[in-house]
Amino acid sequence: KKIEQAKAGSISGSIKTWSRDSMVFPEMVGMSFQVHQGKEFVTVKVIEEMVGHRLGEFAPTRKFRKHGGRMQRELEAGQVAAQEQAPAPKEGAR
Repeated sequence: KKIEQAKAGSISGSIKTWSRDSMVFPEMVGMSFQVHQGKEFVTVKVIEEMVGHRLGEFAPTRKFRKHGGRMQRELEAGQVAAQEQAPAPKEGAR
């Protein structure tokens, strides 16, 4: 119903939805939706490749920070040490 209203022009902007399991239909191509991700809404612009998928697939619910641990700290320390040992280029030499 809201898709039909948006096509007619009575709804401006994006359509706000909590229904992450809604199927993306060809009529939705070119529209923008605000999909709820648990805490806030994520704007999803529908393109042709999204047809047949669900709206929730394009609004991730988890936020990836980074992998951590001892191995990651060693890699970062090695990169910093390599940058410190690299000689700085001379400005006057051409």
